[in-house]
Amino acid sequence: MAKLTSKERGKMKGGEFALPGKRAYPIEDKSHARNALARAAQHASPAEQATIRRKVKAKYPGIAVSREDRAKHDPHQAITEQ
Repeated sequence: MAKLTSKERGKMKGGEFALPGKRAYPIEDKSHARNALARAAQHASPAEQATIRRKVKAKYPGIAVSREDRAKHDPHQAITEQ
């Protein structure tokens, strides 16, 4: 994941954040989108997590954002998570 400086973050448009009102969880590239999902799982409310998953999935359809998506990519992972 590329380092995102405060200056670069300040220049980003709202649409490059999963939660633009808070300017939280930047998703300007795939690595930041994956990181947003991981951080949201640790710190965001269930409603925020749902919003972040929805926005990541819309911007990067290839990133697995749910248990069902991960099962499509790795069927063994779905079994171990149940």
